Amino acid sequence: MSATTTLHSVSVRPALSADEEALGELDRSTWSTLHAVMPRPQPPYDPFFDERHRPEDFLVAEAATEAVTESGAPDGSGGTRIAGYIRLVPPTPLACNAHVRQIQGLAVAAWARGAGVGRTLLRAACAEARRQGANRITLRVLGHNTPARALYASEGFAVEGVLSGEFFLHGRYVDDVLMGRSLAP
Repeated sequence: MSATTTLHSVSVRPALSADEEALGELDRSTWSTLHAVMPRPQPPYDPFFDERHRPEDFLVAEAATEAVTESGAPDGSGGTRIAGYIRLVPPTPLACNAHVRQIQGLAVAAWARGAGVGRTLLRAACAEARRQGANRITLRVLGHNTPARALYASEGFAVEGVLSGEFFLHGRYVDDVLMGRSLAP
């Protein structure tokens, strides 16, 4: 019998240095032409955290899971797993731009998709941006990434600009869509 994973609850917390290996694996496993402008990572892999990608820039979604058999019976191998992450940073180092935060990465594990993990991370990022004193949040998304664009729009993000043909990916030009929203209550 094969087992499937049932997701019971999701919580979001700041990333820790100890999450590096799990986040690196998640990042590599979620690589897709739908959202990536960089080539597929190849070994030896760069560290997930570095000077520009610090643990404090990331929020991590943890999911309480339970593995169940095909008959639906628990198989006893549940626990907590990292289900996704979101990176939230100031878009520039300029003081005149300090009221803005930008999402620069969002990934959800394949086994956790469709369970609201991405939405939970997005809402947590907005709350964290408010906590940091921001009154606006922005992001960039590839034009052909319809699922992500729909999620962002459903959470109040609006298209604020389009850089037509900004990237040449896999033999075709792809738009870079700029989206943003107010964080006012």
